[in-house]
Amino acid sequence: MKAKLIIAFAGVALAAAAAAGGAMWYLNPAPTKAEAAVEHKPVPEKSLTKYVTLDKVIVMLRRAPNEPAAHYLSVDLVLATTPELEKEAKEHLPLLRSIVVSSLSTRSLAEASAMTVDQYAEQLNKTFDASYAKENHVKPFSEVMIGKLIIE
Repeated sequence: MKAKLIIAFAGVALAAAAAAGGAMWYLNPAPTKAEAAVEHKPVPEKSLTKYVTLDKVIVMLRRAPNEPAAHYLSVDLVLATTPELEKEAKEHLPLLRSIVVSSLSTRSLAEASAMTVDQYAEQLNKTFDASYAKENHVKPFSEVMIGKLIIE
């Protein structure tokens, strides 16, 4: 008799738990599109990014035919790299300075003044990619950004 009573109570408890779970599922609203997008948002990378600076790269701009004074451009660069490649990126700074000077010295004051900071960064990224590909070397940084730009 006790065994039947225990089984009956267990059955009632199981049925009550199932009913409660079903009620929770039924009453829980379906997620909206915005909530679904938040749930499936990609997780950002946890890798560290180190930043190496290349300060005060001074470039003499090309003179226009009727221009009496020389004009200069000064740029500070920030290189995004990894902790493993940070030392190598610092060792490449003299090479990078030379590449920046040769790349930007072809511009006149009017051309240099018309460019945006993003255009300078894009041009330098392309120039660095081409230079490292030509030399068949691995670039020790992923991106170059402009820290400061002065045109005189």
